[in-house]
Amino acid sequence: MTRRSDGPEDVDAAFAEIVADLEREGVGENLTAEPSEPEPSEPETTGPGVAEEQRPRPEPEPRPHASEWRTAEREWDPDADLDIDSDTEHYEPPEPPPVPRPHAATIVALVLIAIAILLFAAPNLLGISSSAAIPLGAVAAVGAAGLLLFRLRSGPPPGTPGSDDDGARL
Repeated sequence: MTRRSDGPEDVDAAFAEIVADLEREGVGENLTAEPSEPEPSEPETTGPGVAEEQRPRPEPEPRPHASEWRTAEREWDPDADLDIDSDTEHYEPPEPPPVPRPHAATIVALVLIAIAILLFAAPNLLGISSSAAIPLGAVAAVGAAGLLLFRLRSGPPPGTPGSDDDGARL
């Protein structure tokens, strides 16, 4: 095998070294021990000369008793994490926060979108020919989209937790 800059020269030797280190630490000791054979106290019930009915069936593993099961430190209460009133038995969510007031630029963008829709759908309502309404509607739609996109924030609003955080520091 040729020597590469990112690996050992002999992979088998490196693997054997890793396995030897793990064995020194005691990893896998229970895997190498052979199971002990029970001493036969009864006559032979397996083999070619024994009928199927005479062969003993293996005993299933006994199930642990309920007292041996692992339990939690406290009993589980399904209603513990919910804000449930025991008299009414239904969940009442908290009041939602109020809707923020739109900024003036948002209102202008919505008006431009409405004008663009009106120019595309019914230019005769405004008294403009359809050949002039299509470019005006396109300009209004692009202007509204641009106004809304430039108003997008790249982070949390100022004054909220985390707004002054500029990332991880080492």
